[in-house]
Amino acid sequence: MNYTFSKKYQVYREHLLQFIEDFNNTGEVLSTGRNTIKVFDLDGQKVNIKSFRVPNAINKIAYRFFRKSKAERSFFYAKQLIERGVGTPYPIGYLEEEDSFSFGRSYYLSEHLVPDLTYRELVLQPNYPDHENILRAFTRFTYELHEKQIEFLDHSPGNTLIVKENDTYQFYLVDLNRMNFRELDFEARMKNFARLTPKKEMITVMAKEYAILDEKPQQEVFEAMWGYARSFQEKFHRKKRIKKKIKFWKN
Repeated sequence: MNYTFSKKYQVYREHLLQFIEDFNNTGEVLSTGRNTIKVFDLDGQKVNIKSFRVPNAINKIAYRFFRKSKAERSFFYAKQLIERGVGTPYPIGYLEEEDSFSFGRSYYLSEHLVPDLTYRELVLQPNYPDHENILRAFTRFTYELHEKQIEFLDHSPGNTLIVKENDTYQFYLVDLNRMNFRELDFEARMKNFARLTPKKEMITVMAKEYAILDEKPQQEVFEAMWGYARSFQEKFHRKKRIKKKIKFWKN
């Protein structure tokens, strides 16, 4: 097993390795599915561990010899975000199961953060308290990412944790394994909003705020942002229909 821990957590190395050893049988389950996330207690500090599923045959070779694993990328990108002043749960380390010729599971460990809400609540609950102010603050946060040359490819409803501090909101990115660090032109910035919401009224608010920040005409920003959002939704629902048809014919 290959592993790396941050300096802050080196002293807990044996405890962290034991969490991985016992991962299937212990820990508080947060989510299951393609990947599994559990929370463990480490001397009063909650540790969040994400277990990535075993990759397919091709990726077993790719991750072993040619590509960084999702866990390693998550750890590296978290450090990059913190260095650039962007919120994310503190990265503790990552572990990879591998042998001479193949790759198994990988694990990303971070400090556990309990949010007040995620962006998803804004999508599902239009009457959520202070809805518009949170949405505008989130837009400012996204603009800050873009200005810092951060392209968060999984910028979707569940991947931004929101914490209220007095009358302000702090934002923390999670699910970090797909990210680019590059200068973003206007189209790339607008496309980065595509996965967040299908609701035109939310796009309207975000477009207004982003237009002010980017010093662009509001209509231009809205049309670009809404165009990418609609395109994403069309592709998403098309895929769902195709999967449904395939499932029907298989049965």
